[in-house]
Amino acid sequence: MGTSEAVLQVLSGAGPRVFGSDPCFSPSDSTCSLNLHLKCSRRRASRCFEFLKCSSMLQYGDRRLSSGFFGNTKVDPSWLQNCKCQKAESVSGVTTEDGNGTWFVDNAKMLDPIDTMVNASNVLEFQDLQQLKRENEGLTSNGTNGAVRDTFDNISVDSIEDEAWELLRESMVYYCGSPIGTIAAKDPTSSSTLNYDHVFIRDFIPSGIAFLLKGEYDIVRNFILHTLQLQSWEKTMDCHSPGQGLMPASFKVRTVPLDGDDSATEEVLDPDFGEAAIGRVAPVDSGLWWIILLRAYGKCSGDLSVQERVDVQTGIKMILRLCLADGFDMFPTLLVTDGSCMIDRRMGIHGHPLEIQALFYSALLCAREMLAPEDGSADLLRALNNRLVALSFHIREYYWIDSRKLNEIYRYKTEEYSYDAVNKFNIYPDQIPPWLVEWIPNKGGYLIGNLQPAHMDFRFFSLGNLWSVVSSLATLDQSHAILDLIEAKWVDLVADMPLKICYPALEGQEWQIITGSDPKNTAWSYHNAGSWPTLLWQLTVACIKTNRPEIAARAVEIAEKRISRDNWPEYYDTKRGRFIGKQARLFQTWSIAGYLVAKILLADPSKAKILITEEDSELVNAFLSANPRRKRGRKNLKQTYII
Repeated sequence: MGTSEAVLQVLSGAGPRVFGSDPCFSPSDSTCSLNLHLKCSRRRASRCFEFLKCSSMLQYGDRRLSSGFFGNTKVDPSWLQNCKCQKAESVSGVTTEDGNGTWFVDNAKMLDPIDTMVNASNVLEFQDLQQLKRENEGLTSNGTNGAVRDTFDNISVDSIEDEAWELLRESMVYYCGSPIGTIAAKDPTSSSTLNYDHVFIRDFIPSGIAFLLKGEYDIVRNFILHTLQLQSWEKTMDCHSPGQGLMPASFKVRTVPLDGDDSATEEVLDPDFGEAAIGRVAPVDSGLWWIILLRAYGKCSGDLSVQERVDVQTGIKMILRLCLADGFDMFPTLLVTDGSCMIDRRMGIHGHPLEIQALFYSALLCAREMLAPEDGSADLLRALNNRLVALSFHIREYYWIDSRKLNEIYRYKTEEYSYDAVNKFNIYPDQIPPWLVEWIPNKGGYLIGNLQPAHMDFRFFSLGNLWSVVSSLATLDQSHAILDLIEAKWVDLVADMPLKICYPALEGQEWQIITGSDPKNTAWSYHNAGSWPTLLWQLTVACIKTNRPEIAARAVEIAEKRISRDNWPEYYDTKRGRFIGKQARLFQTWSIAGYLVAKILLADPSKAKILITEEDSELVNAFLSANPRRKRGRKNLKQTYII
């Protein structure tokens, strides 16, 4: 039987029926029926979702006093954010800052039945989603050439997006009855949650962007204002406190007994500034991402009242003062420890990692745009502008690598003692790794991962390079060269699942020395060159900024073939990203949100402007007039000092 005859028989009902006796299918209108069938299937998976939405505060509050985090211990309210039900201001400007009511729940009456139902719902949700995916795969596999196959493909993509939105909304966390963020992962197959049930600052960024692009502003506004309150908390580890302005890595909504009333409870925000994190590393990137999200909220919603608030202005200044504080470093880049950003384990990025510098530059530009002009901000703005000039020159000049620059380093002279030295950082040519000589394309280049005296980290780090494009830290030519390299090395950086977090992997003795033989960061896994689907949204913004969205569209198309079927993993392993990561959580929220943001922006590229910062002409002029290559000389002093 020919293909055309088979299609006619299927559509007329004479041939074998794709859906058996399913009442959702009618042979009279295949396209409409296919959509209806998928809606019916999704509705089955959504029945438990509706209950979870109604009980989300109980689910994330952990009401079991006998077996909860705090047990029966009395909690000191000085280190927990008490729930006073002070709702964040609405977009319309109405405030309830004077509200002091406290939310109570009778633990004994509501605890056990609801917890049992929530756990049962999780199992039902997972099984129904699996059934839906099998049905969708069956539809696609039974499609034929031409219009019928196109219809199946479109329905499959639409169902992936619908599923992603349902999962994203199910990850929402509520505080005092209002949405405040999304948990890191909601994996029903995992018996250990660790801190994946926390709301992470960096993990929420793609979720927040997705909600903004969808027109759902309240959750982002609440997140911004409540995390700001956590910024001012006293943070101590082993009798030492970090600088003011540090934002938490994550927080969790907990339910604890109310003082003086054992029968009542209250919700509190319990932040982690790194004192409980694996490795005890402070999150340098949290405050930088917070500023970037604050600007995106104002641009997308049109509500500038949030960034104009006195407490928000104070929060911005505290982050800036912490980052711009004077130190011993001779470089304009931020000096950080290992594991202080997305790569939050030991991976040899201590020093001046590119990811932190790109976020730092972006946050400085966003903060300058939002800071209110007042006398108290003059010195801060002056320091900010000076750092922008120095930082942009430093990264563009010394971090850039392409075939021409690599040949230049190959011919470096060393041990130069001179103010006019070419090899300023005393880089030894033997540091050039053999893989790079063969890997670097003739067309294209990238910003290296790190630069310190006598050390260049030649690995390609995706987030740092992509955000350098988005923030205009890289020049226009460099931005296009970075995307040229991604295209040229597609098999290495994208392959079967976008996108490698870095390239190449540390292996053998190098892996042992640099990672400390970390079993989670083995070669081509996790942070050691694993493939992370969440990076799709940063890739999409960078491609849109350079007017090359087809690159991102190609990557999204590759991800769509597997990511839903694989249950939205946190990361993928192997050199080509073929396997789900050996310790990857399923239904990882930022994998879901990253895909959604990429799809929304590709459908309407103009929306990417809320994240993009264009190069400032005043900054360019200041950069040129500063002449960073000028020779050393004595400053003109207006005052004479007697020593």
